[in-house]
Parts: sequence; structure tokens; C-alpha cells
Amino acid sequence: MSAQGSFFEEPAPDNEIRLKNGELIYYPQFFEKGESDCLMQELLGTIAWKQESMSMYGKTVLFPRLMAWYGDASTSYSFSGNTFEPQPWTKTLLHIRDLITPVAGHPFNSVLLNHYRNGSDSMGWHADDEPELGPAPVIASVNFGATRRFLLRYKNDHHLKHEMELQHGSLLVMKGSLQQYWEHQVPKTTRKIPGRINLTFRFIYI
Repeated sequence: MSAQGSFFEEPAPDNEIRLKNGELIYYPQFFEKGESDCLMQELLGTIAWKQESMSMYGKTVLFPRLMAWYGDASTSYSFSGNTFEPQPWTKTLLHIRDLITPVAGHPFNSVLLNHYRNGSDSMGWHADDEPELGPAPVIASVNFGATRRFLLRYKNDHHLKHEMELQHGSLLVMKGSLQQYWEHQVPKTTRKIPGRINLTFRFIYI
């Protein structure tokens, strides 16, 4: 982990990262390797992956990754000009949700899945600040597969940055006012790396 800029608050336990107007809690080995391997294979084989598209400057552009949206009935989710209706929970997704919920200290009724097939797949700068997530959403990010860089920058001052590497079997909890004040991304890489699956568990206020 590395940080740039004077934006840290008081010291925190090793797995807590307190930023200006936001908090992260990182568990690098939340799932053991054997379980992580099995869960990734289950997700690759059972999730209804799809390459979604969005409209940009009058053109249809494909998202540079595969996606899926699962959750309780009526937990529709809108971003990038699209509204996604949930697929019903799978046994594997419920298993993961039930394990992380006590640690995150917050209920989840939906999950966005992203499959980064290689280093060319990515996620651009954004914040998970849609109205249906509420004013201070708790988002639990579970990661399987290749280690990828996770970058954050302060919305009003891009000199304030934080960088992490999210590894196989890890859990990152984003909470407080983080989404209001910070953006994050998963950049492309020219390195030849295997695939990665990221699950971000959320609570949609219906």
C-alpha cells in the first residue's frame, strides 16, 4: 500500500485505512486460498456474465469487462445510463454474502459482479454514489483471481490519492462518507495476468 498527500487521520488498527472523509477496512486473506480457488471456479461457471454497453457521445461503447447484477427482487440499479434488473441469488453468492455481512456490520441485498478477463479489462474513475445506495453506503468488495491495482483519488483535489493491491481472497469494506468524497478505479495493465472476479455487495434502498 502507498499513499500520497497529507490526508490521513488518527492512527488506526492495521486493517483500517482512515482517509479524509472516508474509511476503508482491508482483509487481505479473508478467504483461504483453497476456498478462493473453488469460489472463483463456481462463479466463472454459474454466473450469467454479459458484456454490457453504454452510450457515450452518441455512440454505443462496450464496457471493458463482463458484468452481472444479482440480488433480492426489485433491487434494480441504475448507472452509466443503464438500469439493471437483478438475477436471483445463487447458492454461492448467498454463501459469500453470509460470510462477509457480520464483518462489514451491514446488511446487503444485492451484488454487482465484474469479470476482468485480462489486463486490458478495466474500470474507469467513478464513485458508488447513486441515490438508491443512500447517503453513506457500506460496500463490501470481494476479490478472486489476479491481483489488481485499486486507485482512489479525492474528488476535489486529485493530488490526494491512495493506492492498494487487491489480492486473491481479499475483502475490502468501503464505508462512511468515502463515496461522497472519493472516486476509485481499476486501471488497465500491460502485464500478462490471468482473470479476476470482483464482487461489490450493496444495499439498495427500494
